[in-house]
Amino acid sequence: MDDDAVRLTKVPGEPEAELLCNHLRSNGFECAYRPTGEADSAFEGFGGLGGMYEVLVHQNDLERALELLPEHEA
Repeated sequence: MDDDAVRLTKVPGEPEAELLCNHLRSNGFECAYRPTGEADSAFEGFGGLGGMYEVLVHQNDLERALELLPEHEA
């Protein structure tokens, strides 16, 4: 992604980030994801839980991409 990438949202693991990016890509958005270093929960590191991932989109796509997030779909 370019330098204009901004956080769209964060999700609790790489599989979730990949699913969301696939959804965004299928709707014409370029996206990427990366680990945030933020804890997923107070139990971070127990039971194989991973950390949070942030999903990135271009700044000019942010508003439209937000409309595709599950919490915006009714």
